[in-house]
Amino acid sequence: MSDLAKNLATANWFKSSYSTSSQGCVEVALAPPLFGVRDSKDPHGGTLVFDHRQWTNFVISIK
Repeated sequence: MSDLAKNLATANWFKSSYSTSSQGCVEVALAPPLFGVRDSKDPHGGTLVFDHRQWTNFVISIK
């Protein structure tokens, strides 16, 4: 298992407090120095991984 996979496997994943159990939602993990984003309904599916600069740009672009 790669270091990235280990960091994400042990990361604390969370979803928005605005989400309900019936809504599709993404989960975010803070796994310094990286940030992970995944589908809450398929946590073993693909994961998007961002470094700090990419994460900042991503958040700015979705606001």
